[in-house]
Amino acid sequence: MNGHKIRLGMVGGGNGSMMGDMHRLASARNGNFHFVAGALSSTKERADESAKRAGLAPERSYASFEEMAAAEAARPDGVEAVAILTPNHLHAPVARAFMAHGVHIICEKPMTATREEAEDLATLAAAQNTIFLVTHSYTGFPMVRRAREIVRAGALGEIRSVRASYFQNWMADLEHAGATPGTVWRTDPARSGIAGTLSDIGSHAFHIATYVTGLELEAVAAELSAFGALSALDNDASLLLRFKGGARGGLWCSQIAAGDGNGLTLAVHGSKGALRWSVETPNELHLALIGKKPEVLTLDEDEAAEHGFWTAQGFTGFEAYFASFARLYADAAELIAARKAGRAPDAWAALSPGMEDGLAVMRFLDAAVRSSKANAAWTSPD
Repeated sequence: MNGHKIRLGMVGGGNGSMMGDMHRLASARNGNFHFVAGALSSTKERADESAKRAGLAPERSYASFEEMAAAEAARPDGVEAVAILTPNHLHAPVARAFMAHGVHIICEKPMTATREEAEDLATLAAAQNTIFLVTHSYTGFPMVRRAREIVRAGALGEIRSVRASYFQNWMADLEHAGATPGTVWRTDPARSGIAGTLSDIGSHAFHIATYVTGLELEAVAAELSAFGALSALDNDASLLLRFKGGARGGLWCSQIAAGDGNGLTLAVHGSKGALRWSVETPNELHLALIGKKPEVLTLDEDEAAEHGFWTAQGFTGFEAYFASFARLYADAAELIAARKAGRAPDAWAALSPGMEDGLAVMRFLDAAVRSSKANAAWTSPD
């Protein structure tokens, strides 16, 4: 970076939004962004309250994303990038409104509510030459990127199986699940999109599996279940995966898993060995190569600096998650700076999840939903 701070806007993520606070903190962590404008809530009054708390100038707090996109495009100091933190059904409309003015996008996952919207955005991003980063935040963990390096270097040999799971418990009390404003939209098909839990956290599990291994989905057999009267969308899912090239996989996710606060795990098995990673011990990567003693890999400070990571070494829980988010914002800053300068970005920034990642996840979700409706028939994402 050359000292210029990228002017950042935000849509959604107002008062009471944990993800809003996460994005604001992470964007400020590396010093490459300056948060200057927002349409932070669905009403002008709440948006202004949130903007005041966030330190925005009153005239740059907007009642709608449409107003914000037009007003900021007319300013010489308008936003250069926008973070989208709305419910899923607004991801595509917000992105289109800002991409039309050449604004770069940092979007919460999944990138859209439907596959068709994702494919339309990909076409627009290419035409507008804009950066589109999807915050599959677990890819910011140093040991996830180390796992990717190990697998892509061939250390595990031919990949044979991949297992990913993600369990949460916040919907375990089905009588009250989704009762708060911050969560109720996730059970509403009109706002969440084609899936519920599979879209919310299953998308993370699928993405991390393919991010680390580089495998492409060939077909999926899915059973999506909705337990409880309040559940119009799935809150528990079991899936079998077939990957191109012959590897097989499984994915399980649930938000009614009593006793599991936030448990994402990945296991990759190949012809020469295996690795395991868990968000509960995010700074450890378990590696077992055939004929060698199993080992636990960690990053020391020197290695973290060499790899360009905001290290989460020594932290767990929120602190490590925050560090992973800061990593993605550092990636975004480098990608935007490189695009502006007409140069290739540093290699570490290219590891961030972009448009192709978002598209692959949406095609997976679409195929899984179709499979479940067909009694778990094997279904291609193509």
